[in-house]
Amino acid sequence: MNAFTYIDSPIGRLLLHSDGTALSGLYMDSGHPPRGMETWIEDRNAQPFPEAIRQLGEYFAGRRRVFDLPWRLHGTEFQQRVWNALLEIPYGETWSYGELARRLGNPNASRAVGLANGRNPISILVPCHRVIGADGSLTGYGGGLERKRWLLAHEGLH
Repeated sequence: MNAFTYIDSPIGRLLLHSDGTALSGLYMDSGHPPRGMETWIEDRNAQPFPEAIRQLGEYFAGRRRVFDLPWRLHGTEFQQRVWNALLEIPYGETWSYGELARRLGNPNASRAVGLANGRNPISILVPCHRVIGADGSLTGYGGGLERKRWLLAHEGLH
């Protein structure tokens, strides 16, 4: 089962996707629906949407720093490694793409890390917004730099 629902947030409307048991997507409304969405069923009560909505509400209210939800990330082995490393970036901190590559054991892989970071299917919960340029600049973000700036400011940065 592929289910979806929308929720409103301080950074705009968010699209949540579930396989019926785990969250498999959290997308910022960009006007371009994810591939395959035409076969999904809208169901706000599908699991784990009620808990995801509650936890996101707490995050946006400043009462949650870590998420505790079942999620399933679909991607290549390398993408999975990058996304798991993103989970190690503490709330209120940022790492550069180079730092992330070094932590993955391949300091020359900044560009590949950036590409994998950009394909993160569960934004906010898997905090790809916490990755910045080596010079501290806010570089690309699938949700747009204004949203990245907002998320980092919300977490006490930039």
